[in-house]
Amino acid sequence: MSTAEARPLAAAEANSLFNELWSAPALVLAISGGPDSTALMLLAAHWRATRQNGPRLVAVTVDHGLRPEAKAEAAAVARLARRLKITHRTLQWTGRKPATGLQLAARAARYRLLAEAARRAKATHILTAHTLDDQAETVLIRLARGSGVRGLGAMSRLAPVPGTADLTLARPLLEIPKARLIATLKAAKVPFAEDPSNRDPRFTRARLRTLMPVLAEEGLDARRLALLARRLRRADEALEAAATQARAALSIPVATGAIGFDATGFAGLPAEVGLRLIGAALEQVGDEGPVELGKLEALVAALAASQMGKNPRFRRTLAGAIVTLARNSLMIERAPRRRTRVLTTRERGPIKAGKPVKR
Repeated sequence: MSTAEARPLAAAEANSLFNELWSAPALVLAISGGPDSTALMLLAAHWRATRQNGPRLVAVTVDHGLRPEAKAEAAAVARLARRLKITHRTLQWTGRKPATGLQLAARAARYRLLAEAARRAKATHILTAHTLDDQAETVLIRLARGSGVRGLGAMSRLAPVPGTADLTLARPLLEIPKARLIATLKAAKVPFAEDPSNRDPRFTRARLRTLMPVLAEEGLDARRLALLARRLRRADEALEAAATQARAALSIPVATGAIGFDATGFAGLPAEVGLRLIGAALEQVGDEGPVELGKLEALVAALAASQMGKNPRFRRTLAGAIVTLARNSLMIERAPRRRTRVLTTRERGPIKAGKPVKR
């Protein structure tokens, strides 16, 4: 780690991280009590104190009820918030916790509770403390999971809050190394908590975190990985623009609720643009949410092979929609609902006395 990456943030540098948010009526800060989020609260409070007018800051701590230390950590955040003259709230994730997919469920619950707090505070943005290190780890995680260009673009500085359409997620620390945030807290003599789950080898992010020093020795450090993410987001924007233009150029009149394209024009598109065009149409028309990239690639490859035949015909279902090729028309429409087949008496087996029949 270089000396520059471990020095505290200067006041002017820290304030510049938030300047694009000064016109918001209120900002919700997601604060767990760890070093990153504690630094976020400290830096945001100092920035707000330099302005005569600006947004009201509301720090929110979500207690997931998963660790006994969480209550004390939330109390410590509340004490620091009072010292910094910031409103603080602790919210509880109540109810049963899933046996599998716990981190994903906790993330969804956290954003839901943060969104509720933001609406109560009339805030337009929720600020999280994702750092340069988090960005690098996200790139590696998505690379391991087979993500495409969009996924490898990782996190952006501004994005919609997951599960909402009216709130913006802001990540002002996304280009700041974690080491600099810790150095800033130490210089200000501000304590912070350490979440042991960050080192728990059961979790993918924790395991990859242990590999980062080895990768850095080969030149693949956090800054290089974050630079890759920025370049891929730039490429993603260009590809999205190309897909939008292709949709406008190739759309043909079809029945209400369906989407149609000129098949010859579609066949001439660059592969990535064609994938995005079909993928967006499937998500719009279908009813099963985002399309898995591998399945989309397989469908488009089969479609291309069919178009090269003498009598091109194609019909395949994916994500709750049907893609049909007939003559020179490529049609995407909602798939009919699957019918539940009624079992015969023989298939159901004998009915045992004393047990109700499930219908």
